[in-house]
Amino acid sequence: MPEIASPRGTRDILPADQAAYRWVLDTHSRVAELHAYRPVETPIIEATELFARAVGSDTDIVEKQMFTFDDRGGRSLTLRPEGTAGVTRAALAARLDQELRPLRLHYAGPMFRAERPQAGRQHQFTQLGIECIGERSASVDAEVVEIAWRFFAALGLHGVQLQVNSLGSPEDRARYREALVAYYEPLRDRLCDDCQRRLDTNPLRLLDCKRDAQFAESAPKIAASLSRESTEFFGRVLEILDTAAIPVTLNPRLVRGLDYYTDTVFEIWHETLSGAQNALGGGGRYDGLAALLGFAATPGCGYALGVERTIMVAKELGVAPGAAAGVDVLVASVDPPQAAAAARQARTLRDAGIRTMLDAGERRLDRKLRSADKAGARLAVVVGEDEVRDGNVTVRDLSQHSQQRVPEAELAALTLRILGMQQ
Repeated sequence: MPEIASPRGTRDILPADQAAYRWVLDTHSRVAELHAYRPVETPIIEATELFARAVGSDTDIVEKQMFTFDDRGGRSLTLRPEGTAGVTRAALAARLDQELRPLRLHYAGPMFRAERPQAGRQHQFTQLGIECIGERSASVDAEVVEIAWRFFAALGLHGVQLQVNSLGSPEDRARYREALVAYYEPLRDRLCDDCQRRLDTNPLRLLDCKRDAQFAESAPKIAASLSRESTEFFGRVLEILDTAAIPVTLNPRLVRGLDYYTDTVFEIWHETLSGAQNALGGGGRYDGLAALLGFAATPGCGYALGVERTIMVAKELGVAPGAAAGVDVLVASVDPPQAAAAARQARTLRDAGIRTMLDAGERRLDRKLRSADKAGARLAVVVGEDEVRDGNVTVRDLSQHSQQRVPEAELAALTLRILGMQQ
């Protein structure tokens, strides 16, 4: 019978990888909460209509990349491809914005897209992000960008580049759409199949295509379509970022792939990434999203960052943590009659907050000690016939190749002292 493999486009996060994942997620939580963002979790499955309305029915995500199915009641459900729509729905449905404005939330979790799997892009991937809901302000946009910048700085990722642009108001986008269509229509027959479709459905996405990048060079720039209000708003965002000493690269081709964006948009790039997957993440303002979801018009701004890509870059730079030891102490019996006594010592250590692995099996002691070394244990507590008779234990320091025998009552205190967990 053949072995069962994981589904294509997914990967197991094995123990050796867990330290890097926890490092990224814990660092983001710490940085976000320093800025008064609170954690939120939303379902992995949502009504398909949520994304059709929010992301845009003509986007590649909705047309090609969503995992959608009918439940037993015939309702169409989708594995979430992104987090902003679900967090906005949850926050406004619970009326959280009426308790506090702006509402600051951060999240992390798995997302799903049916893209061709490659390095840094899988069917299931992990994103983390923040959403600031309830206020239209240049200072909010700048704060969202700064949190992302401070997060990567906290990880020690040098070589990060901030790309920014403004999409203006919906009216500005409509004018820009007309300008793009007028420019690209004479080129239709020279465009790739996807871009020929986008020309009719989502012309802004033409600027993202790598195959037709040569045409984008001469395409109209959105700045010419922005109103004075949009231009001034974006100018204030840039001024605040300059005050925060955050270097900015203006990128007139940056449009992002989701229909709900307005005004400020940005991406975080890294020099070690290239091609279509050069962004660690991005975000921007989405003042029209709430209304698309059926709620009262409510401004918002946020970002989403890719955890797997961040870890890829961190490993490339040598700043990602390696596999962490899962145990501090091994408690081993010498022979089966000492199993109960060994289990008692293990409970004592765990009660003291010490990560303890119990090996009371029938293997030889030398094999048990080799397992302790492989597991990363610093100490081994040996319980044999003599130890049980005398009411003590033998503590072996595996890193110092030394040992001492101590009374059972002193085991926890000695262990804490050797491990540096107690002054």
